[in-house]
Formats: sequence, structure tokens, C-alpha cells
Amino acid sequence: MKIKTLLGCVLAGVLAAGSAFADDPIVIKFSHVVAPDTPKGKGAEMFKKLAEERTHGRVKVEVYPNSQLYKDKEEIEALQLGAVQMLAPSLAKFGPLGVKEFELFDLPYIFGDKRVLRAVTDGPVGVGLFKKLQTKGVTGLAFWDNGFKVMSANKPLHTPDDFRGLKMRIQSSKVLDAQMRALGALPQVLAFSEVYQALQTGVVDGTENPPSNMYTQKMHEVQKYATLSYHGYLGYAVVVNTKFWDGLPADIRADLESAMKDATAYTNDIAQKENDDALAAMKASGKTQIIELTQAEKDAWLKALLPVHREMEARIGADSLREVYDEAAKFGYKF
Repeated sequence: MKIKTLLGCVLAGVLAAGSAFADDPIVIKFSHVVAPDTPKGKGAEMFKKLAEERTHGRVKVEVYPNSQLYKDKEEIEALQLGAVQMLAPSLAKFGPLGVKEFELFDLPYIFGDKRVLRAVTDGPVGVGLFKKLQTKGVTGLAFWDNGFKVMSANKPLHTPDDFRGLKMRIQSSKVLDAQMRALGALPQVLAFSEVYQALQTGVVDGTENPPSNMYTQKMHEVQKYATLSYHGYLGYAVVVNTKFWDGLPADIRADLESAMKDATAYTNDIAQKENDDALAAMKASGKTQIIELTQAEKDAWLKALLPVHREMEARIGADSLREVYDEAAKFGYKF
């Protein structure tokens, strides 16, 4: 009798545990490497809010900013292994993954303005790029803006000659490597989380970033000059583990797609203001002198950097480059 009672208790416990487990929310760990008060950081929090609301608590999104879980080089492998479910890596990260076409976003002066950029990300080029990620176990959901980059250093950067011999931090990207070498600088690959200390200690002399990243990481405190070159674009792709995504119930996936669409609109809308505000805050701090290029200086930068397009054509793919040029031509830009 005692045995029957014990077995009954165990069975009841198992059933209760199973019921509780069935009611547990689906957890999405969303890892990224920047501060919460950047466009990407705010976008991740908006997605969390919308996803949890629209799935009525059936999904819980845990956001881990500032490289709390993984650094730049580790996060995509963690996604592929299923250690996290969602990331928003910079577009440069997909070149080392084997999808070199993404490196077109790193080309200097490839986007004349945001109209060209949006035509690329929201059109056939963007769709084609996301399809290429599928073979890597990664599903692309959205392109998020950060903004156009400025150059910073502890010396004024007016012309390409001013870069000669400087150790400039870059992300891991063959295109960015070629860009810095075209300016006469020495490119140094470092994880984003390590940049402030490297600048502070002189391990590197300067770097490139949109103002929002530069300000929120306090790089302006250890860089005397920032040049408004706007030579390159920094954006992100929000991606998920394909196996995880495909395994979600169809109704939950639809709710998450809706949440991502609205979070993307929000992120891209605030990105420019965040950069404008950060630039104003850097100016107000008095710690970094802001340099605006003259037309002659801009022309010198263009002359030095546009040959990087040709240099990288074989790596990125002539067809991919031509597709972007064709989009740019619709807005009056020619290369």
C-alpha cells in the first residue's frame, strides 16, 4: 500500500512538473556588444517589449548588452551552437563567416546617402544576402542602422597623409584592412569591448565609429580629435539560429516577425538622432576637437579610398558590387 502511495505521489509530481514545464515561456537570449543606450541597444529593448507583449508572455527575451556573454569573435559561433538564439552583429562579421558579399557594406563611400542604403537593405540585394546566411545555420530577420562613421585619433586627421604610420583599430574585415592601408595607416583588429583601454594605453592610436558608439563607450575621453569624414557605414543584421527559429510554433513566429518589423522601424528612426546627440555631447565635453573637412580635403579622401572598391571586387563579387552601383545610380551617384 505504501509503495502504491509513493508511486502515486511520484507520478503526480512528474505530471505537475510536466505541466509547469509546458507553461514555461520560450526564452530568446539576445546578445550584443554595445551599450544599452545606443541605437542597437534601444532596438533590442524595444524588440523585447514588443515580443513579450504580442506573444502574451509565451516568449521571454533576455537582452545581454556590452559583451556580457560573448565578444565580437565569439558571438556568431555561439549562435550557431545554440548557446544564444539572437544576435545583431555588425555586417562586417559575416565576411569571416564565409559570406564575403556582406563586406560590400564596409566599402568606403559606397553609400552616398541613406536613400541608397535603404534601397540596398530593403530590396533584392538585402534579400539575396540573407539567403546566403541560411547555409550557415543563420536566419536573417532585419537590417538595423547605426550610422556613418567618423575617424578619431590623438592628432588631427585632415588628409590621408595624416594617417601615415598610425595604428588604427578596425573590426575583422579585409575591406576595412584595405581601407586603412590605403590611407597609410596600420590596421589593428580588436574586439569592440577592448577598444577603450587600447586607446587609453596607446596600444592603438585611433579608430572609426559612428558618434553614438564613440560617445557611449567614452572613447571621446581618450581621443583628442574626431574628423567628420562619414566615409563608411556601420549597420547590423539581426539574426537568429535557424533551427531554433524554424522550430517555433507558426503563430509565435508570426508575432515575433511583427515585433521585429516594428522594432526595426523604431531603431532606424532613432539612429540619426542618437548620433547627432552624441556628437553634440562630445563637442560640449570639450575633450575632443571636432574637425569638419573642406571640399578639397574630402576630394583627397575620395581619391585615396575609392580604389579600395576595385581592390576588393574579386573578394566581394563583381555582381554584388554592380547591384549596389545600380541602386546608387538611381539616386544620381556614379563610381
